[in-house]
Amino acid sequence: MIGTIIVEDNFYVTEVLKNTLLGEGDFEILATFADAFDAEKYCEIMPVDLVLMDVQTKGNHSGLAAAKRIKRRRPGAKVVVVTSLVDAEILGEAKNGCADSLWYKDHGSKDIMDVIRRTLKGENVFPDYSPNVSLKDIFSDDLSEKQLQILRYFVKGYTYAETAEALGMSLQNVRWHLDRIVEKGGFENKHDLLMSLLESKLIVTNLIDE
Repeated sequence: MIGTIIVEDNFYVTEVLKNTLLGEGDFEILATFADAFDAEKYCEIMPVDLVLMDVQTKGNHSGLAAAKRIKRRRPGAKVVVVTSLVDAEILGEAKNGCADSLWYKDHGSKDIMDVIRRTLKGENVFPDYSPNVSLKDIFSDDLSEKQLQILRYFVKGYTYAETAEALGMSLQNVRWHLDRIVEKGGFENKHDLLMSLLESKLIVTNLIDE
């Protein structure tokens, strides 16, 4: 049997994942956790073959940070990140030692069991890109890398001046980019833009690593 833990703070999603695995016949659900840090503690004392890991778990605890530490302590365990967050930085972190594979809950074109089976065989299954999501009248792919960087600081609450200093840009250039995004996206104002960014899960800045 493949000893598995599920880390997910949404009860419905947990039940779907659990029933999917149990229906396969060769998976044993050892435990489920809403908090990634609790799952990490479990893995310190119990052997685990597979971890299905959400990214934003209870208390905003980072599933990626916990997964990286689990993999360090349990190198034989396979970690599949299961997330609805489309932030490109999350995909990059997952690929960079935090997970063996990643599957998008809301945007995945692959079957999750296919991803899990391939991962257990030693493959790394990652999307090439994060999903292209709608932001009112534009899509995330319409934004340049520089604009995405500006938006990341915007979501964090940085001022124009602080963003400009952090990115080595002029204050006027930062202001121009944000005004341009608001205009092209059909947003009423920057607050409307902020709400859209949070709802789309394109920018995630509140994960706690430890």
